[in-house]
Order: sequence, then C-alpha cells, then structure tokens
Amino acid sequence: MTTPPEFARQIGGIARAAGDAILAVYHGDFAVQTKDDASPLTAADLAAQQVIVAGLGALDPRLPILSEEAKALDWSERRHWSRYWLVDPLDGTREFIKRNGEFTVNIALIDQGRSVLGAVLAPVTGELYLAEQGRGAWLQQQPGGTWQRLRSRPLAQPPTVAGSRSHGGGQGSLLEQLIGANFQMLPLGSSLKFCLIARGIADVYLRLGLTSEWDTAAAQCVLDEAGGAVLDLAGRPFRYNRGESLLNPEFIAIGDSSIDWAARLTKAGVSGEE
Repeated sequence: MTTPPEFARQIGGIARAAGDAILAVYHGDFAVQTKDDASPLTAADLAAQQVIVAGLGALDPRLPILSEEAKALDWSERRHWSRYWLVDPLDGTREFIKRNGEFTVNIALIDQGRSVLGAVLAPVTGELYLAEQGRGAWLQQQPGGTWQRLRSRPLAQPPTVAGSRSHGGGQGSLLEQLIGANFQMLPLGSSLKFCLIARGIADVYLRLGLTSEWDTAAAQCVLDEAGGAVLDLAGRPFRYNRGESLLNPEFIAIGDSSIDWAARLTKAGVSGEE
C-alpha cells in the first residue's frame, strides 16, 4: 500500500484543518489562560477543538469524543465505551507559547482499549503522520505531498534518546541501565518524540512524569505500525480507558521491538506498579 487508507486520510484532513486554525492564532498576538490543573490554555487550543469535534462528528456522530479541551466524562459513562475518539487539539501548548514550532494535533481512534488509528500533525512544518492498525504508518511532509512509509530502526550505537523540552527528570540512571551510558539526547516537544522514533531518527523516549491518555494515543499507533512500541515500565503495551483516571503510567517508547524490554526493565529494578 503506497498511501494510507481513505478513512485515515480523512482524519488527516481534519487534523490539517485544525492545524490551520492553530496557525491563525500562532501568527498573531494571543493571551494565555491557566486551567484548573495549572496547565496553559490559548485560543488556539479551543479553535482546534471546535474544528476537530465538528469534523469527527460529521464522519460518525455516534462515536463519543474524549478530548483534553472538553469536560471529562465520568468513568460510569466511559466504562461502557468500546470505540471512541481520543483527542488532544494542541499537544505542547508550552511549546506553542514559546513559538518554537514543537507542538502537534493528536487524533486517535480507540477500539477495545487499543489505539487503532492515529493522526499526528505538526502545524508549523506541515508534517502529517498517519497510521492504522495492521495497515502501516506514513509521513506526508506537506499538504498534497507524497506519502512515505515509516519504519523504526534497530537500536543504534550510540542510541539517540528523544527527550522532553518542558518536562525534565532524573532519568539518566535508568537510561544507562537500559541502553548503556553512551547515548545522545535529542530534546523535542509534544508527541513528535514518538514520531522521530517511528522515522528511525531516534531510538528511545523514556517518560517518568505524568502524561494523559490523549498525549500518547495517536502517536502510539504511529510508532506501533512503524515497528516500535509504547510500553509501561513492566514492559506491557499501553492500553486506554482503563479506569477513572485518565493519567498514563510511566512509560518507555522504543523503536526496536526485537529487544526484550520487559527483561531489561526488570533487571533495572523497575517495578512497573501504577
């Protein structure tokens, strides 16, 4: 297959429309609000939210949409969902505010707790990543451009570690135990870290801090379909809509799935307990 399936391309089109709404704010003056959890919010988050909800609703109004910028639904309702959209209209709002371009639009389709379709758009560069379970992962560099199939690479020597720009952490010791001391750091914002692993540019992304389900779902599908994986610290693949909390366990995203990462995590003394 030389291009993504039609349904995935439709979701990519919605992501691009949301990206246009974001850039309309990005290139002007904008105010920054603070949400109840102390995270920032801009008009771009809300504009992208409106575009995505309208686009997905037009495709299939029966499917629920769970989004960062909408009121979280109680577990008593969500527990009955088998298939739904999981959305972050603007992942990397801090990077948006810094105007460094390292933010994304994330749209994922969740089915039975698995991310089965993912669209990740970097509005500033125009790069669109698409993936569908069992069909592959692709990159389109610009609107209307050709599609490139993505494949992650075997663990490089020295490995390249994608890291967060805005969320540091004392993870160096664990990384040394997992991949050796001789690794290179590549700081990057938002879900682009997963995408660099899917492209074979980076090898590992270790996250020891808090993330939410909408931060990872779309990019996990891209990485999974490129040959990598997103694992909790017990080495288990990520699942979604697991309970009342929408927070993820700590995780590692990897490109080389031939390695027994569960064994390495166990040897490193990581419990993987949530």
